[in-house]
Amino acid sequence: MLIIGPCSAESQQQLIDIAGAFADSEIISSSAPFSKIIFRAGLWKPRTSPSSFQGVGENGLPWLMKVSQSFGFPVATEVATPEQMNLAVQAGIDYLWIGARTSADPIAVQALANMVQQLQSSVRRQLTVLIKNPTNTDTALWLGNIRRLQAAGASVQAIHRGCNHRPCWEMAYRLRQEMPDVPLLLDPSHMSGQADLVPGLSHVALQLGLDGLMIEVHNQPDCALSDAKQQLTPAQLSSLLSVLAQDFPDRTHTARPDDLAWLRLMMDEVDDDLWNVYLRRMEVSRAIGAYKRQHNMKVVQPARFNEVLTRRLAWAKDHNLDPVIVETILHQIHTESIRMQS
Repeated sequence: MLIIGPCSAESQQQLIDIAGAFADSEIISSSAPFSKIIFRAGLWKPRTSPSSFQGVGENGLPWLMKVSQSFGFPVATEVATPEQMNLAVQAGIDYLWIGARTSADPIAVQALANMVQQLQSSVRRQLTVLIKNPTNTDTALWLGNIRRLQAAGASVQAIHRGCNHRPCWEMAYRLRQEMPDVPLLLDPSHMSGQADLVPGLSHVALQLGLDGLMIEVHNQPDCALSDAKQQLTPAQLSSLLSVLAQDFPDRTHTARPDDLAWLRLMMDEVDDDLWNVYLRRMEVSRAIGAYKRQHNMKVVQPARFNEVLTRRLAWAKDHNLDPVIVETILHQIHTESIRMQS
């Protein structure tokens, strides 16, 4: 499954222009290496700041249906409340997704699940609901939300979008282990927050045997009313899909990788976190150095270092780590910290 379109619907003409660019693309029309292409656009935007663009709301529903009628694409939009879900389903929207902010609230997801149950009785069809992982790293909450929707009778698919522009691969790995039959897609746009990182993450997703991608695409990303930095142009999308089609020509027989591929990704992410923490520590060391110079204090404070060392060696013992290695690492960090403060 390939879900593509702008972060936000801004006008009917904008959606028509983007969908038209998709329809004209040989890569898109061939669907390789994807079996289903869906057009997406956000109508209700749960933004952090009330001064940010909040979306066009239900006014955009006819615009999405126009795209569906004109180009034949199934259409999808995000819903955060039962009222929004009802409006979208009654308008004829094919796919609904629940965003990361809503997914962080189990009460909100349960209310949506209750609406799924009501709507399926009235429209007499099974609803397909895609749910993103919560903004935090609570995998159990993500799994629980999926079960809520399944219990309501929805066909559920999961979208992994990372946490605050971090991959958080462990969440996707655990979901794959505990719910192997739930389709899992990757949202590289939100995972990275940068358009230039989307191709690499998309490639990783197919290497992992994931079931699809959700990619934000805008005809003029620099002018986008939301998420401008992470949206591709239609031309960039076509280029990406051309590469994916060459690298993954036949997805029907792609075997899912063993645990080692996932674990290596998780290790890389931990290493990134480790070095970022080290960088922050050195930045704090510089600030401490500036303070000491202002107050005519000595750079080296042996009592302070011995206090830190004693505490860290006790921690190493509690976690069954080699104290010699921990002490060696701490001495090296301390040496560099002194250099930063001098």
